[in-house]
Amino acid sequence: MSTEPILTVRNLRCSIAGQQVVEDVTFEVPATGITAVLGRNGVGKTSTLRGILGLIHRRGDVRLGGERIDGLPPHKVVQRGVGYVPEDREVFASLTVAENLALAERQRNPRREFVAELFPDLVARRDQAAGTLSGGQQQMVSVARALLNDNRLLLVDEPTKGLAPKIVGEVADALAEASRTVPILLVEQNLDVVRRLAKDAIVISAGRVVHVGDAAELLSDDDMTRRLLGVHVEAAA
Repeated sequence: MSTEPILTVRNLRCSIAGQQVVEDVTFEVPATGITAVLGRNGVGKTSTLRGILGLIHRRGDVRLGGERIDGLPPHKVVQRGVGYVPEDREVFASLTVAENLALAERQRNPRREFVAELFPDLVARRDQAAGTLSGGQQQMVSVARALLNDNRLLLVDEPTKGLAPKIVGEVADALAEASRTVPILLVEQNLDVVRRLAKDAIVISAGRVVHVGDAAELLSDDDMTRRLLGVHVEAAA
């Protein structure tokens, strides 16, 4: 198994409509497991993921498995094996569940059975318009689209945001299972989910990385959690 990082980000700077949203971000993502991106609201976590994909204007050095991808448009980054689960789900509301999933397939033998096992509810609702699903079901569609392909890396942005506890658990289960075969870079505010899933943690503040280390160690240290994330360990638990 490779010990080289699957993703290397150096001096990433991103802007939207001329406004700087990521100041200078540098980190690595291991080739296995889940790496969490943490930080207060509005510090640049989502913009970092979008910058890696090329969805917003970026500068810096971004490498996937050693190959530079920072000069590529988003569809070329995806074709190289980067799956993306956006923060706001972004399902095609007028299309059925099956049609949403079919649009995401980009390989000859998509992992339909794997997705069906993870999300049996989607199988039962395959002919239902995605726009009529609950928020949790739409999130499952969004995650399922990314898991249909044999990706080298998944970028997952706030997958449990606004979901009921039961659905949070189901989404976390799916990510845990997916991480057995593909590394995941996960933006997540639910620290219980981070404790369960993440091995490593990257903390961003004001568009810069301010901490990199073991996720469990960070979240067990009340002083660091309060200083870096603005919450107490007890309250977060």
